[in-house]
Amino acid sequence: MQSSAFQPRLLAAAVSLCFAAAVPAAAQISEALAPIVITGSRFDANAALTPIGAIVISAEDIQRSGANDVNTAIRKVGGVYGRQSLDGSPDFSLDLRGFGSNSSQNMVIVLDGVRLSENELSNAILSTIPIDTVDHIEITRGGASVLYGDGATGGVINIVTKRPVKNSRRGSVFVEGGQFRAGEARVSGFQAWDGFAADATLDTQRTDNYRDNNEFKHTHFSGGAQWFDNAGRAGFRYEGARQDMRLPGSLSEEAYNANPRKASTPDDYAKLDSDRFTAFGQRRIGAYELAADLSYRKKTVESAYNFGGPPSIATYDSKQTQFSPRVRRLGEIGGLLNELVAGFDWTVWNRTATTSARYSAADATQHSKALYVRDELRFDAAHEGRVSAGARREIFNKDFSDPLNGFGSKAYKVTQGLNAWELQASYMPVTHLTVYGKAGQSYRVANSDENSLTPNYNKPLLSQQSHDLELGVSYGTAAQKITGRVFRHNLSNEIFFDPTIYANTNLAPTRREGFEIDAEQRINAAWNLTAHYQHVDAKFTEGVNNGKEMVLVPKNTLTARLSWTPASGHTADVGAQWVDSQRNGGDFDNKCPAQIPSYTTLDARYARKLGQWEFAVSGLNLSDKRYFSQAFSCDKGIQGGIYTADGRQLKLSARYEF
Repeated sequence: MQSSAFQPRLLAAAVSLCFAAAVPAAAQISEALAPIVITGSRFDANAALTPIGAIVISAEDIQRSGANDVNTAIRKVGGVYGRQSLDGSPDFSLDLRGFGSNSSQNMVIVLDGVRLSENELSNAILSTIPIDTVDHIEITRGGASVLYGDGATGGVINIVTKRPVKNSRRGSVFVEGGQFRAGEARVSGFQAWDGFAADATLDTQRTDNYRDNNEFKHTHFSGGAQWFDNAGRAGFRYEGARQDMRLPGSLSEEAYNANPRKASTPDDYAKLDSDRFTAFGQRRIGAYELAADLSYRKKTVESAYNFGGPPSIATYDSKQTQFSPRVRRLGEIGGLLNELVAGFDWTVWNRTATTSARYSAADATQHSKALYVRDELRFDAAHEGRVSAGARREIFNKDFSDPLNGFGSKAYKVTQGLNAWELQASYMPVTHLTVYGKAGQSYRVANSDENSLTPNYNKPLLSQQSHDLELGVSYGTAAQKITGRVFRHNLSNEIFFDPTIYANTNLAPTRREGFEIDAEQRINAAWNLTAHYQHVDAKFTEGVNNGKEMVLVPKNTLTARLSWTPASGHTADVGAQWVDSQRNGGDFDNKCPAQIPSYTTLDARYARKLGQWEFAVSGLNLSDKRYFSQAFSCDKGIQGGIYTADGRQLKLSARYEF
């Protein structure tokens, strides 16, 4: 075990040294690394006030990598660890800072100011976001509850779509086919006049996936319009998605070794219908900027599971309304640049069982309202000094009833009030070198699914709180950048499923601590190398499991990509993802001798541009590595509850831009 842990640290050190090598003059490539407008304060930000410690994925990065959906771009380009989805969709479980099977509940995903993370045990559905509309993706690791509220201990992923440019037009048609009967067709168009713009995207895809009974079909439409001028914009958007999924179930280790593609549940399936309407507005009035987002989402989920006898079929409707007005004052105080942001977040969520399963007919509601304020001051402009402070107060009202629940809560009603705060600072003591620090308190409340099965029936779980600390240093020029950070999250009442009592519970105190390295090196005008490395120790710090490791958390992960973009119309991109071994989801006492093995996967893409056409060939898991990233039980040293990851897949695609 010592050697396996030591190797990634050597590799990370080698990567770091590689990025410290001499590079060509910055003037040769400054245009390729031009800054992007950031929205870390929930407003389009001044370039001097970009989020401290954030990394940004540009639209060019996404297209070069060949990622056809946002989730893939976050993993391949952003270096965020993801676990294979259980339903065959491209919406992998993303994990910032090592939160295991509850990673989706410990980070927030935002699309143009609208929160996608919801009050359910499910991943944010990113496959409904048209990849052609994405301008950039910001990844900010670490506690961010002041601006984003519940569940932001691991960090925030902010997806920002393209802003209109007057009297411009763009469009594309994309088709792709590959192994496992995979296919996708997408058409998108955008037109802007002087003060008005409209866009629309229609996409359909299907695949049999690697495993039996794992077919996935997806169709979505996204369209919107907006009015804009130099002082602001206002508009609306509709997004609709329909998904059909076959569910292959988990395998024992014996079954996995015999045939990893086998399905253990050949008759299980699920369906999803989702519609989202959003209205937005943003306006500058003197030194003030006003903004608001109003979003309504309706989702219907149907599932069928076979436990012997007639199938258990359930249908649920959930609805969520969000309203987020906010104001920013960007100006000077005593000659120093100051950004003051204040806002109100109001959310109403409810879920109703329209067709009851044999085991549940749950109805649940959650109302939340929050006030927040954050102030940032830039001082000593020559050294880019920055200091900020913020606070948030949020109230949650939860109501739940389930008359059919024979093994969990039947009813509860509770009100919970929570506070968050943060302090941040950064300073550039010498040219190109920046040091920074962040401290704060973040929180999470148990969602309706977690509160339905607790150790004490009809008694909701306590809120989870985390005290967060991060220290970082960054060196960057137009040609190279490397950022290193150390972090610690001390959690109390962490909300987690405990397999030893078969219930969601508040754990004894736990801790996440480690370090991360993000690096980019422009070797020359045509070659670019990026890498992301994370080491995290996730352990209990008190209680009967004191010192034991948390489950489903790899200690080390590393993503590296090499891109070739000459001026001749050829492009190529190759990436490697290495994930350390990890304890399976049932190994709370760390007594299982078997672990989920470490694995390395390779992907690559080559594209040729001919006029308005681009033709590409791409491959995932090129070495056809047999592996799994999800396993949930251990019996006499043998793992079970295994969900097989995808095998090698080759694809051909064509894109026409107009």
